Amino acid sequence: MRRPADYEDGSLTAAPLEKTGTGVVGLLRWFWRQLSSMRVALILLLLLAVAAIPGSLVPQRIADPNGVEQFKADNPELFKVLDAFPIQAFDVYSSVWFSAIYLLLFVSLVACIVPRIGQHYKALRQDPPRTPARLNRMVGFTEKRYENPDAEAAEQLQTAHSVIAAAAGLLKGQRYRTVVRETTTRSGTEVSVSAERGYLRETGNLLFHIGLVGVLVTVALGSGYKLNGQKALYEGEVLVNSLIDYDSVTTGRFFDPASLDPFRVRLDAFEVDYLTPEDTTKTADIGRVEDYRAKVTVIAADGTSHEDVIKVNHPLRTAGLPLYLVANGYAPHLEVRNSAGEVVFDEPTLFIPQDTNLTSLGVVKLPHGLELDGQGTQVGLRGFFYPTKADTESGAFTSNYPDLENPLLTLDVYAGDLGINSGIPQSVYALDTSQMQQLTGRQIDVASLQIGLGQTVELPEGMGTITLKAVPRYAAFEIMDDPTAVGVLVSSMLAFGGLIASLFVPRRRLWVKAVLAPGVMTLQYAGLARGDDPSLDAAVRALREKHEELL
Repeated sequence: MRRPADYEDGSLTAAPLEKTGTGVVGLLRWFWRQLSSMRVALILLLLLAVAAIPGSLVPQRIADPNGVEQFKADNPELFKVLDAFPIQAFDVYSSVWFSAIYLLLFVSLVACIVPRIGQHYKALRQDPPRTPARLNRMVGFTEKRYENPDAEAAEQLQTAHSVIAAAAGLLKGQRYRTVVRETTTRSGTEVSVSAERGYLRETGNLLFHIGLVGVLVTVALGSGYKLNGQKALYEGEVLVNSLIDYDSVTTGRFFDPASLDPFRVRLDAFEVDYLTPEDTTKTADIGRVEDYRAKVTVIAADGTSHEDVIKVNHPLRTAGLPLYLVANGYAPHLEVRNSAGEVVFDEPTLFIPQDTNLTSLGVVKLPHGLELDGQGTQVGLRGFFYPTKADTESGAFTSNYPDLENPLLTLDVYAGDLGINSGIPQSVYALDTSQMQQLTGRQIDVASLQIGLGQTVELPEGMGTITLKAVPRYAAFEIMDDPTAVGVLVSSMLAFGGLIASLFVPRRRLWVKAVLAPGVMTLQYAGLARGDDPSLDAAVRALREKHEELL
């Protein structure tokens, strides 16, 4: 038996295989292949979510600088470890490791998307794939024989083309892309139609990932240009749209303060509608809020002004910046005089609500003007305000209605060092009493100061007097400027729409083939799914039934 001229039985020494892609180049190629895989993109997305967790466990400089300083004062040794490079626990979202994950995810998504866009574009321009030689291996395969012994070959071929053209018309009516082909095999001539649809599935998949990239880009840009400021105003106070006038403000590193429009907003009145016993028969509903209204006057840079009303979910939009109503409460107006009768404090102080009936906690800090034992001292006042005072079984006070029906202010007095000169920022709503002497309060069995509206009481140790002059309402506002908000919204909607398309649009192929033999034509039907498609078998059966009815 003769062997081919190129037959090799192993007696010859084979040339060694040449290695390609080794060293640094091979390592870079391997790294790029891994990075551009969808599996790695999903892992990076999960890793980014995990990496964001530390930012919720410890205070962040960009959002809570005072909290960072307090953490440093409470845990100086641990602070050094957490703040060191590369941990950067107090700057998680701008840290090297978080930024690295963010950038790798961005590159991975782009590397996944770009080649697939090219492949998808080619697929859209190509004809459906050729009809397989053995349709009996496909989903829903059925066949039916038609015999006509007297038919000539040309007549039989013409009939086959007519039958397949009818099938192609049915498939086009179902939004399939079709192509009719005629082939000659050993067994005879075959006429078939190949049909495919569901390209929108891959389009949706690409749009989903493009939307994710858009979200990453817009969020990254937004973090550099955003503005978020909060300000609490009591009735009659004015907000100036300047960074220095906000109680707290967060800006991106690229934000330009000069871009702020110099408008002003004055809180004229804050009104609340409560349910009264005349409005409801349910005791539990008495005092429930029906509506909040902040009546304001907006003053433009040129001096013109207009009145407006801000409500919950109905912000004031001035110069394109929305001003939201986020909180409210009472701001007791206190006047403090020293032993010589001189006024050392005269302004409203914001008290923070502790319950739905607006029992409120507040702090007043008096760094100068008062004396204890003939020496100048700092004084701190901490207490509760009750809009409608009521007694409890324990003897403590509470508020049983949120409106001003029977207001009472109770205060505990502390003297000593307020800690305001330590260099550590302090909250105006908290009082550090670690270096202070308590002068009134339950802890030392000395009655707290109790002040009704318009009343004046003596401070302990003859330091002076304190008067509750009025109790205006206050409202807390938040202003936000995020120039990339529209981009985030569009990208999110694009990603959501693409996800819906990729999940619910089936990608499938259908074939109808006419196999010709002398005096016999066999029609075959079959389909193939690109992914999960439980309804494919029913689709093939429905096509066959409609085709038979048409024939």
